[in-house]
Amino acid sequence: MSSQPRPAVTVAPGRVAFFDLQRQQRRIHDDVRARMDAVLNHGQFILGPEVEQLEQKLAAYAAVPHAIGVSSGRDALMIGLMALGIGPGDAVFVPAFTFAATAGAVCSVQATPVFVDVDPDTFNMDPADLERAVAEVLAAGELKPRAVMPVDLYGLPADYEAIGAIAVRHGLTVFSDAAQSFGGRAGNSRVGGMATISATSFYPTKPLGCYGDGGAILTDDDAIADAVRTLRSHGRQGTGDVAVRNGITGRLDTLQAAILLAKLTIFDDELIRRDEIAKAYDAAFKGVLGVQKRPAGTLSANALYTVTFDGRDRLKAELDANGIGNALFYRLALHQHPAFAEAPKRPLPVSERLANTVLSLPMNPDLTNDEVARVIEVVRNFVG
Repeated sequence: MSSQPRPAVTVAPGRVAFFDLQRQQRRIHDDVRARMDAVLNHGQFILGPEVEQLEQKLAAYAAVPHAIGVSSGRDALMIGLMALGIGPGDAVFVPAFTFAATAGAVCSVQATPVFVDVDPDTFNMDPADLERAVAEVLAAGELKPRAVMPVDLYGLPADYEAIGAIAVRHGLTVFSDAAQSFGGRAGNSRVGGMATISATSFYPTKPLGCYGDGGAILTDDDAIADAVRTLRSHGRQGTGDVAVRNGITGRLDTLQAAILLAKLTIFDDELIRRDEIAKAYDAAFKGVLGVQKRPAGTLSANALYTVTFDGRDRLKAELDANGIGNALFYRLALHQHPAFAEAPKRPLPVSERLANTVLSLPMNPDLTNDEVARVIEVVRNFVG
């Protein structure tokens, strides 16, 4: 299924891991070790030369002027919101079906998340419901609409063209939560260059992941980039110790940057392999399970491969019994989390339905063809 060499692994019918980072590590071990040793030798563990090298490569990859390494994907979201000056009394529109960090970052700057339902086919923010949500906030008159934060769920870029048009009409900044999607693209645009500001995560299981926490902010706006660089380092500018604004400790460690530099050398091949696996699953499950629709002209980073099935819990039990790794991303829509109980109440039926039906299957570039076939076999035998 791929021209990329696969590790020599003999797989008997049985367990298929959901994530397996050890195979990738064995492939790039020598390069990672050499880059880590270089950091240990020069001793610049905070904002060392590898951080700047990584930032340059990320910016070039996404075709934007600025990429700034930060301490995590969640911190990337929070620092980005701080750079935009978003705070109390401001409304930030976020999809109701995603990981809690998206809305959590909004709450961290004391702004208010307003939940928007998602499209039943792509699972991403529904532009039509965004329009309704903005109108509702304006009619209520209690919050000021400031930004919309689409999430590229499971690695699939959101509909930035439609969302951007709505944002322009209402004076909103588009802030992309690209935690799962770095490497994805729509048309000629890559993730990181589809919004005014984008935040991504380098959590170990992401398509481009380090060996700890890490993240980055990408933007084409010079003022936002300057603010982010100041905010990530205690609000200081340059090497001085004077805080010009209230910032945080949000820098990317040099060791993590070194690891990411090694992983970037194989990143495009891994994206190709992920896409091949996703297409194999699509072909096998068409008409049998619901699958995330990838619009023509888009490339998902395929951080996760997620299906929908009304008998989700029974299918999960069958996969567990056969040693097939799986997970529920996500088992509750955000408005159902206790942490966000104070958010404005809106009907979000698609998000609630997805929370009850989604199931994620093994997806990583080191899956063998036999393992992919094994996953397909177990699923199809169960669902008929």
